[in-house]
Amino acid sequence: MNNILFAASECVPFVKTGGLADVVGSLPQYINKDEFDVRVILPYYTCIPAKFRDNFKYVTHFYMDYGLRPDGVHVGIMEYEYNGIKFYFVDNEYYFKCDYPYTSDTKWDIERFTFFCKAVLAILPVIGFRPDIIHCHDWQSALIPVFMHSTFATNPFYSSTKSIMTIHNLKFQGIWDIETFKYNTALPDYMFTSDKLEFNRAANMLKGGLVYADYITTVSETYAEEIKYPFFGEQLDGLLRARSASLRGIVNGIDYNVFDPSNDKKLYAKYTVKDAKSKKAVNKEKLQAELGLPVDRNKYMIAIISRLTDQKGLDLVNYAIERICDENTQFVIIGTGEQRYENMFKHYQWKYPDRVCAIIKYSDDLAHKLYAAADTMLMPSLFEPCGLTQLIALRYGTVPIVRETGGLKDTVVPYNEFDGTGTGFSFANYNGDEMLGAINYSKSVYYDHRAEWDKMVKRGMEADFSWNSSARQYEGMYSWMINW
Repeated sequence: MNNILFAASECVPFVKTGGLADVVGSLPQYINKDEFDVRVILPYYTCIPAKFRDNFKYVTHFYMDYGLRPDGVHVGIMEYEYNGIKFYFVDNEYYFKCDYPYTSDTKWDIERFTFFCKAVLAILPVIGFRPDIIHCHDWQSALIPVFMHSTFATNPFYSSTKSIMTIHNLKFQGIWDIETFKYNTALPDYMFTSDKLEFNRAANMLKGGLVYADYITTVSETYAEEIKYPFFGEQLDGLLRARSASLRGIVNGIDYNVFDPSNDKKLYAKYTVKDAKSKKAVNKEKLQAELGLPVDRNKYMIAIISRLTDQKGLDLVNYAIERICDENTQFVIIGTGEQRYENMFKHYQWKYPDRVCAIIKYSDDLAHKLYAAADTMLMPSLFEPCGLTQLIALRYGTVPIVRETGGLKDTVVPYNEFDGTGTGFSFANYNGDEMLGAINYSKSVYYDHRAEWDKMVKRGMEADFSWNSSARQYEGMYSWMINW
């Protein structure tokens, strides 16, 4: 049996702010349990729902040296089994008493997650779980490979343990001044040089993980290539080019038990690929009624379900929205984020109340309803490491309109009217007119070539973006690394 430990800052169903949580929660369940014992370790946030917390089992606690502090710091260990996977939680109320897993104070978050990284390595010998691989996710766990090569380098418990660093979004790195890092880590001076943790005269957690991890992955093949270039590389492209032999992309999957239109209790009408056309129309009319839009199944409904940030290409939407929202189109947006984008969508809802509906909150219930009701899902992202929204849309027979970047390029096959292939529409350049052209082309197929549209919906629903194929790739990588 090979032992794999996932270390991350969030994980469904305990705590979620984005796609990272979906990956960390779903992937372990799809890894072959006869060959791998996959466990997950997270911070023990007080914002984890009581229905879980009340059932966590206390294991033990101890005190750990933390950086240059004179006194030991409390480390508690809680344990819980969920869907056959064992979860551990690092307990320290000083760091993890919170209503939300991250704060607006970067320095404080770096201190909290530096503690988490060291605590993970201190806990494992205590619980007797010796991982063959520690799989670290994003910057919050990126100092684990660094500590494995420094503080814990002579610890025989880790003599054969390897590490993987997975980049879910390179934009977030954990950067602060070197003196703060030295105080929190007690790492030697030589580790704060330009070939290690130093970054623009500060220190960078993610960079440390990328330097010291045995292997690096990211969440789509195209993104793995894109981040080797300055535009996408967030000033780490040189390091990623240098490590390109140890870098690969594996596209994320989605949990087909959670996202299943034939068994989704949140929908007005459940459906399969066989009755998708009629049942999606029912879902559309019911959602139109609930949202106060004119009830008409012949309206073309375009959806955005997203964080409302620059990354998501919303400046292109702002440029073209007047031309998107014609009299035959309804535009439904679900999400929160930057105030200017929230206000933009609220403004157009006020201006075109029969065409635009802006739901400025995140509602999982409404999101599921919109996946089932909409005709298309718009994702014009500036960059998109993987993207899960387009995978869910395909599963629900909602045709994605995407920009060809990262995982969007890897998962959406552009419609080709000549050979009758494709699962969506795409455009290449980050350009509002090009995006509008793709939207208008999709409308013409929807209205003028409906039989072809229905075939495209069918192809999308029959595509397999469950975790099964991705999990096989992770298994192959784990086995290969363990046998180095």
